[in-house]
Amino acid sequence: MDSYAAIVLAAGEGNRLRPLTRYRPKPMLPAGTKPILEHVFDALVDAGIDELVAVVGYRSTRVQSHFGPTYRNVPITYVSQEKQLGTGHALLAAESAVDGTCLVINGDQIVDTRIIRDTISGHEADASATLALLQRPSVEAYGGVILEDGHVTNIVENPHDDQDYVLNAGVYIIEPAVFDAVRASEPTAGEHHLVDGLSALVDTGETVNGVVSEGIWADATYPWDLLDVSFELFDAGIVDGDRPPADHRDSNVHPSAVIREPVVIDRDCVIGPGAVVGPYVCLGENATVGSNAVVEESVIDADTRLGANATAIECVTGIGVTIGAGSTVSGGPGDVRVRDRIFEDESLGALLADRAHDDGGVTYVPGSIVGPDVAVKPGTTVRGTIPEGTEVWS
Repeated sequence: MDSYAAIVLAAGEGNRLRPLTRYRPKPMLPAGTKPILEHVFDALVDAGIDELVAVVGYRSTRVQSHFGPTYRNVPITYVSQEKQLGTGHALLAAESAVDGTCLVINGDQIVDTRIIRDTISGHEADASATLALLQRPSVEAYGGVILEDGHVTNIVENPHDDQDYVLNAGVYIIEPAVFDAVRASEPTAGEHHLVDGLSALVDTGETVNGVVSEGIWADATYPWDLLDVSFELFDAGIVDGDRPPADHRDSNVHPSAVIREPVVIDRDCVIGPGAVVGPYVCLGENATVGSNAVVEESVIDADTRLGANATAIECVTGIGVTIGAGSTVSGGPGDVRVRDRIFEDESLGALLADRAHDDGGVTYVPGSIVGPDVAVKPGTTVRGTIPEGTEVWS
């Protein structure tokens, strides 16, 4: 199998995941207990990629400070996309960092090694590009591809007709001609898109192939999707790379605490007496679960504190959150506002962004979104969306 440099597109914010992306880009949000982008890098290195080119932009220092110059002994070159003007624009920013055939992958979606290997193996010398594809019952939220005898005949973003589409998984092997095609394509709403360049190649009769894979693929578009992504990784047995979910080393778990697998507990966590953790819980580094607290089906990020007798079900937190003693996140379904749209009956108890904290005895109505640095006073009922830096009183 040939080895290529990989261009990893990791410059975007992920604004539909706000307020979690207020201080870090979507690729740095947690899947399990490590960033989505780290899962992507693992899959690439495991597939034999020997050079990583990361296109960074929004909050780029969060990416660079986390990974540094290498990952698992594979060198990383960072390329800056100062303005986020589409995937095609990001690709062109990395053009000078690669030579010849290369792999391109989205850095904000979980893609396993099998998909990458299938795409590399399926690339043929006469093809301008090869796309990784997946059979999915619905592709409307992503990109659809029409495939005939292994050749791509049409690429449609967010298709809503009844044609037989396969899902574009966001993994590509490309030849240099793709850079030229993207450069020549007309921007859409001021943005250049990689798929527009690929579509132009298809329309001019160039060979663009597709490889249907059965590997694991998951994406978090909205806050509650972070729960589903982590749960899917649990079910696949790869939630924390080579570290098994049952391994609680380097953490302090009281003998009377109950751990209901599957869970993943990162280093330096503290779980107090009588606490119940799991099933389907991710505890980030240095998280604390107080005595008799209950955490189920939740993604709890680093440095978060759950006080004594607190309950967190279907809860997503940012970094440094405090859920006070006796506070309750009872789980969904709930109606969630994302920007100007209401999503009904989503499985989200509450989302608390970085450094949000309550002083105990707080009740979170299902679907609550709490912004960064929000302070909630004792005994308050929280509902709806609470803007950044707000003080909430009962």
